[in-house]
Amino acid sequence: MKKGTIALLVVLGLVVLVAFSGCNAFNSLGKKDEAVTSQWQQVEVAYQARMDKTKNLFEIVSSAADFEKNTLKEVIEARSKATSIQIDASNLTPEKMAEFQKAQDAFGTSLGRLMAVAEAYPQLQAVQAFRDFQTQYEGMENLIATERRRFNEVVQDFNTSIRLFPRNIWAGMFGFQSRGYFQASEGAESAPDIKSMRETR
Repeated sequence: MKKGTIALLVVLGLVVLVAFSGCNAFNSLGKKDEAVTSQWQQVEVAYQARMDKTKNLFEIVSSAADFEKNTLKEVIEARSKATSIQIDASNLTPEKMAEFQKAQDAFGTSLGRLMAVAEAYPQLQAVQAFRDFQTQYEGMENLIATERRRFNEVVQDFNTSIRLFPRNIWAGMFGFQSRGYFQASEGAESAPDIKSMRETR
């Protein structure tokens, strides 16, 4: 066999290997990217459930004539701001994530204060709809915390993959970029403690 033919076969073999490596990297990163998108949707579902369940809470609380109006107003404003911030799953940058998290955390904190203050109003406690919401409250916060943790796990897997050689080369070529994380604040791993909020207000 001629040297030229051998050289050509070697070059073709290398091209095939590089192409195979590229296809493998693209498919693997594509799956991880979809996992991030899918888990982000679960996070949104958890937050949306909290938004939906608090929709009627304001009317219930407002029915208590002597209830602290400033507390209720703060929650309504925080909910409105949190609802207005939407993120496209393809644009989960650290900056966008921080903006989303800040608004959602502010709503969660103000909602926790509302629940704490409300415990001091017997007439409000007697309303069945409010008692139902109290029962669901801790579960909602725990679900949000769980989905955020799972989101960070799939983001970590994706971000690690696009940093490792040689996939980092393919990631750059195919336009895969790192995604932002949820940054946990102190105590964020558990639902807000309504009792402690009531004692410190």
